[in-house]
Amino acid sequence: MTGSSKTPSPSSAAGSAEPGAGNNLSSLQAARSAVSALIAAGVTDVVVAPGSRSAPLAYALAEAEAQGRVTVHVRIDERVAGFTALGLARGGHRPAAVATTSGTAVGELMPAVMEAHHAGVPLVVLSADRPAELHGTGANQTTVQPGIFAEFPAATADIRAGDDPAGAISAAFDRVSAGSPAGPIHINLQFREPLIPQDGDTAGLPAGDAGAAAAPDTELPADPVATGSEAAVLAKHSGTRRAVVIAGDGAGEIAALFARRAGLPLLAEPSSNARFGPNAIGAYRLLLEELGPEIERVVVFGRPTLSRPVAGLLARTDVEKAIYVPRPVNWFTAGRRPETIITDLAGLFDFAGEGTQGWLERWQTASTAAMAAVSSLLDGQSELNGLHVADLVWDHTDGNLVLGSSNPIRDMDLVAAPDWHPLDVYANRGLAGIDGTIATAAGIALANGIPTRVLLGDLTFLHDAGALLLGPGEPEPDLQLVVLNDGGGGIFSTLEHGALGERAEYTAVVERFFGTPHTVDISALAAAYGVPHRLVRTADELDAALDAPVAGRSILEVPVRRDSLRELHAKVRQAVQKVLA
Repeated sequence: MTGSSKTPSPSSAAGSAEPGAGNNLSSLQAARSAVSALIAAGVTDVVVAPGSRSAPLAYALAEAEAQGRVTVHVRIDERVAGFTALGLARGGHRPAAVATTSGTAVGELMPAVMEAHHAGVPLVVLSADRPAELHGTGANQTTVQPGIFAEFPAATADIRAGDDPAGAISAAFDRVSAGSPAGPIHINLQFREPLIPQDGDTAGLPAGDAGAAAAPDTELPADPVATGSEAAVLAKHSGTRRAVVIAGDGAGEIAALFARRAGLPLLAEPSSNARFGPNAIGAYRLLLEELGPEIERVVVFGRPTLSRPVAGLLARTDVEKAIYVPRPVNWFTAGRRPETIITDLAGLFDFAGEGTQGWLERWQTASTAAMAAVSSLLDGQSELNGLHVADLVWDHTDGNLVLGSSNPIRDMDLVAAPDWHPLDVYANRGLAGIDGTIATAAGIALANGIPTRVLLGDLTFLHDAGALLLGPGEPEPDLQLVVLNDGGGGIFSTLEHGALGERAEYTAVVERFFGTPHTVDISALAAAYGVPHRLVRTADELDAALDAPVAGRSILEVPVRRDSLRELHAKVRQAVQKVLA
């Protein structure tokens, strides 16, 4: 792989290592090699923003810092991280790096890269990326990252998953030092799962305990409802099969109508706007382990990205799959997804057929039992948690609802009852980034004057707190922010990083790099922007607060614990497994 000052095309191998030895590295091995190459090139400081795809870099950097080879700085906002690295490079008169996860996180670095280009500052961007096999498939948080900074980088390298990045990184630095103007370098690193250290891996990290996080004090556009000619084909077709309908983001009401006419279970994400009707299955992701092996066919509407069980179902080779694409979309490339593309409803019905006798009823019965088990478990919890809050927000919202793209939308996916739904549900699921959520919600509220409620985590809130600023005379949206504040990044504790964090040598690293704890006083921040703030600590208080109409801007802060989140989700899974057994 060789560095290049030219922007590679999405399909180019610019910066790719030559086939041969070193092309079968694990993601952590590749990350360690990358960190060593950066240090060899003179990088002494790296700023890290939390993320899952960039996890190998985080663990490798934590090891290097423990060994005294590099200094790591953690920031929750990629834009802030980029400019922090820019300042380190400028003030230190040596290259400094910033590392981010994939998707919009990379785009957040554009202002810092532009400044570095025009000021001749040696800013090094390490962007984690999905592996090549996921590109062009619509996979979550996957976009074209090589070339994203246009002509601003002085050198670039795009490194395939499994390749040793050391040579490409060295070549990129050499190209800049050999006579090219000083400026930013973009290293794009594809990582394939697993993204965390595996058993037997010698991490070289000292055992430590960061302490338990305490509760803080303080694209598819929706299809229209079927009418006219579309309604004419919403009828049953021959053939019975054990099929399910999956409704992802932007699926629209047509998915619910299709599932009902075909007599099939409907597994609908909250932002599909199809989560209603008798066929909609609550807590569906917890049922896939039990009923999933029997599924023969899958019909997909919209873009499903939320859950690993659904991703696993769509990846199965023993299941026939079709996706309804009545018009061209830009979130996947033709030939890159396994589903058969069907553009008309008649063809979709022919593919799906009708559910076999008792098939839908089994899902409905299981869903009722699972939802009851989750509800019973939550009733027994003495403290508020994200599932409680999501349940109450769903039940109390009759206007627009916007969901943050981290834990809140997944909590909502688990507990939102299909017998009620808000007017419209929105989420930034194009690249599933947490950035810009408040600004997006404000625009939604202003677009048609519809009161809008937002459920988001504390990091998502802090990431876009600047969107609270309104100039004099600017129209104010009717916008209520429900901030689930667990003092850091809770989603990672529910992923594989949570289990790794239970090992003594990784506890402090996982807490620092993924938990990203903070002590921000949200009430003071709200006051600075002139937005009314209310701290809500109990279910009764939240119930009363949500019952009031959304008028003007306001913030409801709900403090919850993060240290018990992994245990809570394990209990939910166990409770559902018990009733299904």
